[in-house]
Amino acid sequence: MSVSQSRISKCVHLNEPSLMPSQPWWSNLNVNFNKIPDAFNLSGTSKVIVNVLAGVDISTRSVLATMLASKALKGTFTPELMKQDIEQGKMYRELANGHDVSKIFAEPPVVSVTETLLETGHSAPEGAICKSLSFESPFEPLNPDLREPYRANKQNLSARAQYWRHDAQTSRPTICAIHGFLLSGYNINAYLFEMKRFFEQGYDVLFYTLPHHGMRQEEGSWRSGQGYFGHGISWLNETVLHSIFDFRIFLNYLEAQGVAQYGVMGASLGGYTASLLACVEKRLAFVIPNVPVVSMADLFMQWNPANKMLQKSLVLSNTSLYQLRHTLAVHSPLTYKPVIDKDRMLIIAAAADRCAPPNHARLLWDHWQRPEISWIAGNHILHYEKRHYLKDIDALFARIDFLPT
Repeated sequence: MSVSQSRISKCVHLNEPSLMPSQPWWSNLNVNFNKIPDAFNLSGTSKVIVNVLAGVDISTRSVLATMLASKALKGTFTPELMKQDIEQGKMYRELANGHDVSKIFAEPPVVSVTETLLETGHSAPEGAICKSLSFESPFEPLNPDLREPYRANKQNLSARAQYWRHDAQTSRPTICAIHGFLLSGYNINAYLFEMKRFFEQGYDVLFYTLPHHGMRQEEGSWRSGQGYFGHGISWLNETVLHSIFDFRIFLNYLEAQGVAQYGVMGASLGGYTASLLACVEKRLAFVIPNVPVVSMADLFMQWNPANKMLQKSLVLSNTSLYQLRHTLAVHSPLTYKPVIDKDRMLIIAAAADRCAPPNHARLLWDHWQRPEISWIAGNHILHYEKRHYLKDIDALFARIDFLPT
């Protein structure tokens, strides 16, 4: 392993068999996927670092899972709602069976985007032209029974983003960032994505706010993001579709500003969204999922104590994990082939991640025919040795000629 690589070699899994089963993946993926051990052969300091950071992540996951179980998932994983969602989920399962993104992800119409110039003191670096962007989303759920209740949340229909520009007259290659669950603040994401570094290199930046997060969260929610998972499986399906729909409108906005190149990087839930965009949006110059999730059903099975609530609900509603996967598969990146070349993809994965365990990144890597993957010895939040994957991102941008003039 060269000194330029992290402690976790990039080729750590090259000789391992593929984790990705044949389609339909929701039926053929090991029912105990969440229990498959991570294939890392570590020793010495590397093993100590990964074990310590994994322990930190498990503690973090337990706190988050407890909050989810008592707040967001309390209304989702009830046996009654689970049974209802599975019964009404036939439409989503049939759409997943077709593997046709054109029938699921509607092409958004032309929408007027409101720009508000922000004063200094926000997350943007000094000298940046910082704007708040918003529009009233015309998104309508595929499920006709959800159209009225879903659109009743007016805050969520107000799509949001923050945009950093160098110059009002000159458009530059633009990096779009999608945050993770709960962590929607622009300041924290500027830090997590190292966006000031990229801005100083000459890139413009757009931070996208997922539905039910930040200023889009519904009144009375305990915090940003509760509504994303808080209303049942069908609602969750529509929320993910909504995420893709509104993001593509912001891409239309960038094109109207004269931006010729743009790509997306996302972390955690944002990594899930970015991975799905790779299957939908051909215009993207690159896609970089960072510590991504790929199967929400299997992730829920790993999050103790929320998994206890899910397991009980599955038993009482006479629902199998395969059925749950199938109903959620309508928006999994594993269901579709990517529409951009794999040389424009970079997966970032962390060996000590216990919130979005490494096997999720491996599954995506195998499904995408093993594009470049950058492994670090960090966990979900603490990206120890981040400098290594930043170098990999720089190398990707140079390779695909995504460079500011």
